[in-house]
Amino acid sequence: MGYTIGVDVGGTFTDVVVRDTSGAISVAKCLSTHYDPIAGILTGVTRALGDRDPAQVTRVVHATTLATNAVLERTGVRVAYVTTQGFRAAIPLGRYARVEEDRYDLRFTPPPPPVAPGDCFEVVERVSARGDVLTPLDPGSARRAAAEIAARGIGSAAVCLLHAYANPDHERQVAAILRERIPDVVTSSEIWPEIREYERATTTIMSAYIGPLMASYLTRLRERLTELGIRAPIHVMESSGGVVSAELAARRAVATIESGPAAGVLAAAPLAAAAGFADAISFDMGGTTAKACVVRGGRPEITHEFHVGGKGSFGGRRAGTGVPVKTPAIDLAEVGAGGGSVAWLDPAGALRVGPRSAGSSPGPACYGLGGSEPTVTDANLVLGYLSSASIPLSPALADKALDRLAGPLGVTREQAAYAVHSIVSASMASAVHVVTVQRGIDPRGFALVAFGGAGPMHAARVAERFGISTVVVPPYCGVASAAGLPAGELCADRVLSRLDALDPAALLTGLAADAAADLGVSLSAPEVRVLRSVDARFKGQSHDLTVDWTPDRRELESRFFSRYARVYGIEQRGEIELVSYRVRVTTPAGPARPAPAPHPSGPPGLATEPRPSDAPQPLPESGSSDAPQPAPSPRPPGPGTRRAYFPESGGYAEVPVHTRDTFTGRLRGPAVVEDSESTIVVPPGWSAALAPGLAVHLTRSGEIRR
Repeated sequence: MGYTIGVDVGGTFTDVVVRDTSGAISVAKCLSTHYDPIAGILTGVTRALGDRDPAQVTRVVHATTLATNAVLERTGVRVAYVTTQGFRAAIPLGRYARVEEDRYDLRFTPPPPPVAPGDCFEVVERVSARGDVLTPLDPGSARRAAAEIAARGIGSAAVCLLHAYANPDHERQVAAILRERIPDVVTSSEIWPEIREYERATTTIMSAYIGPLMASYLTRLRERLTELGIRAPIHVMESSGGVVSAELAARRAVATIESGPAAGVLAAAPLAAAAGFADAISFDMGGTTAKACVVRGGRPEITHEFHVGGKGSFGGRRAGTGVPVKTPAIDLAEVGAGGGSVAWLDPAGALRVGPRSAGSSPGPACYGLGGSEPTVTDANLVLGYLSSASIPLSPALADKALDRLAGPLGVTREQAAYAVHSIVSASMASAVHVVTVQRGIDPRGFALVAFGGAGPMHAARVAERFGISTVVVPPYCGVASAAGLPAGELCADRVLSRLDALDPAALLTGLAADAAADLGVSLSAPEVRVLRSVDARFKGQSHDLTVDWTPDRRELESRFFSRYARVYGIEQRGEIELVSYRVRVTTPAGPARPAPAPHPSGPPGLATEPRPSDAPQPLPESGSSDAPQPAPSPRPPGPGTRRAYFPESGGYAEVPVHTRDTFTGRLRGPAVVEDSESTIVVPPGWSAALAPGLAVHLTRSGEIRR
C-alpha cells in the first residue's frame, strides 16, 4: 500500500489530502501559517496521515501561492537586468495604463518597476529578428556589468537580449561570464524564448526574482518532510495545470505563479462530464479570493500571457497594469471575495465587501482569534448558513461584528448580513461574467462546478444571475484543489518564436525532445503524449492566435480562420504567417517505490482542524460563553433543523440540515447540506440530489437538468 499526498496552500487555509491506491482519501484543513507556510503544511500532513506509515508515501504534489505572494508583496530577491546596449530603459519606463480609479487621479504615480533603474545594465551586441549577428558581442562589456553587479551585492541576474529567441548564442555567452561572479543567472532563451521584448524581459526578471525563494522553500520543505519520515519525491503544480519536479520548479519558478488555482479547475472538468456537461464553469471560493474559469469540451481555457497584480474590472486584468508574464496558465478571472473578505463602509456610507481579507490571522471575528471586523463568514454564520458543529465558531462574536455595520446602515443585523452575502455573490458573479459573457459565451447551457470552503454556500445565487440551472458540488468540495493534485500528470511546455520557419515539423520535433528531456522520459514511450500548436496571424497584423498544429497548410489556415471568427466575431480570409511554435509533453506520474517495510494502517477517514497547533489560541470575548472551544467535532452531526435566513421565506425559517450521508432522493430548498470542510446552501426554488460518487447536484425547480 502506498499513499499520495496533495497539499494546497491558500491565503487563508492549507488543505491536505492523502489518497491510497484504492482511491480512498482522508483530508485535513487548517489555517495557513504565513510566517512559515511549511508549519501549516506539516500540521495538515500529520493529521491527514493519522496512524499511517509516512515511509509508505510515494509522492507529494504541492500547489503553492509562494511565487504569487512574492510578486504581489515585492518580497523577492534583488535582481539585476542585463540587456542589449540602447535598451536599458525599457524596464524602468515600463507600460503603465491608467485604469479604473487611477484615470481620475491627477497625482497618479506609476508603481515602481520590477528592477530599479540603477540595477539595469547594457552589453554591446545586436542580433536581428532573423537571428543574424549585426554587432558581435563585446565580452568586456559583459565583464564590466558582472563586476558592477557583484560590487552592489546583487546575487540574481536576468539576461534578456534583443531577439535572443532567434539566436541565443550571445545570451549564453553573457550568462557564462556573469556566472563567474553571480550565483543565480537566468536567460530569456532558457526561460521563455518568445517574441515581444518587454514581456519576455519581465518574464525572465520574475523568474530571477522568485527563483531563489522557490529553491530555498522547496529544499526546506523536503527537509521538514524527511523529518516526518516522508522521503517521497515532491512535485509542484504549474500555472498551466501540469506537474513538474521540485528541481524543475525551482529552475523555472515563473511557471508556478498561478499554481494554486490550477488544480481545482482540472478537478472540475471530469465532475462536469460525469454530470453530462462537456462545458462547465469552475467556481472556486476560498477564504481570500474567488476564481472562475471556463471548461469547454472537457478542457480548461489556456492563456499564454497574464498579468500579476494588475488592475482591471471585476476579475479581468488590463494590459499595462501589473507585471506581464508569458507562460502557459489556466485562464482565470479572480476577485478579492472570499470567506475572510472584510465588509466595510466607504466615506459615502455605502456597504463594500473586500478585497481586503482577514486571512488566517486574525481571521473572521467568529474564529475567536482576535479579529473584530465583520467578514463574509461572520455574515453567513448570522444567517444560519454555517454552524459551529464541525468547527468551533462563535455566534456571539459574529453578531457583534455585524452590529457594527447594521447600526450605521440603519438596518437589522440579519439584513446587514444578507446584504454582505448578496454583495459578495454579485462580486463573484462578475468574475463569471468576465470568462463567459464578456468573451461572447452564453453560460446558460453550462454547469457551475462549485468548490472551495465557501463556494457551495454562494454557488446557487451566482448561478441564478446567469440563468444556469445546474450546480455540481463535488465530494470533499472544501479541499477540491488538494484532492485534484494527486491525479496531476507530469508536464513540460516549450515555445520558440521563429517567423515562418522553413521546416516547422522539425522545429516542433526538437521542442518536443527538449520537453521530454525536462521530464526525463522518452517520446517513444506509449504513455507519453505530445500536443503541438502554433501561433498564427494575418500577414501585416501584430498579434496572433494559437491553433492546434497540422502539417496540412489548408487545414491549418481553416483552423486559424475559425479561431479568428470565434475570438473577434468577424469572418476574415487572407495570407497568414506562423510566429511561434509550442509543444506540451505530458506523462502519468508513476509512483516512486515506497519503503520496503509495510506498516498496517487504519481505514481512510476524515480529519479536519480549524487551526494549526502552533497558531494563536482562541481569544474568548469577555463575558461570552460562546467562545470557540479548542477541539472541533470530527464531522457534522446527523440530520436536524436550524433557523436560516432566506428573503423568499420572509426571513428566518426552520430548514432541514443534512449531510451527504443522511439525505436520499431529492431535497427541496430551503435546506442546508453540511460537510466537515464546507457547507452547501440550497435556496428556495432549488433542489439537491445525491449523484453517484457523492457529488451533490443542485437544480433549479421546474427545469430539467440535461
